[in-house]
Amino acid sequence: MNSLLIEYLPILIFLGLAVGLALAIVTASLIVARQKPDQEKLSAYECGFEPFEDARIKFDVRFYLVAILFIIFDLEVAFLFPWAVSLGNIGVFGFFSMVIFLLILTVGFIYEWKKGALEWE
Repeated sequence: MNSLLIEYLPILIFLGLAVGLALAIVTASLIVARQKPDQEKLSAYECGFEPFEDARIKFDVRFYLVAILFIIFDLEVAFLFPWAVSLGNIGVFGFFSMVIFLLILTVGFIYEWKKGALEWE
């Protein structure tokens, strides 16, 4: 049991060094950098005007539908390339497994289409 724990020692050392270095960098930035923001630093940036609503507003459901759509296509691409590369090795079972997977994703895409996630107002 002791030899098993010794094998994890380099990982623990690495994690300890990473946490220590992160804390040292954050502490050094707090010590070295000026901590007195002026009016220019506190002013609105990027859009040029002050925010007009609270940041904790309810989002329209279309944003979530677009996120689901992204996940559908992202998963499809992430699994389609390795499948295409190994198609010669996996045979007919692998082919039909991917067909079933693509059918499930197509059902999700049709659901998105019917809900109107692809139409912008």
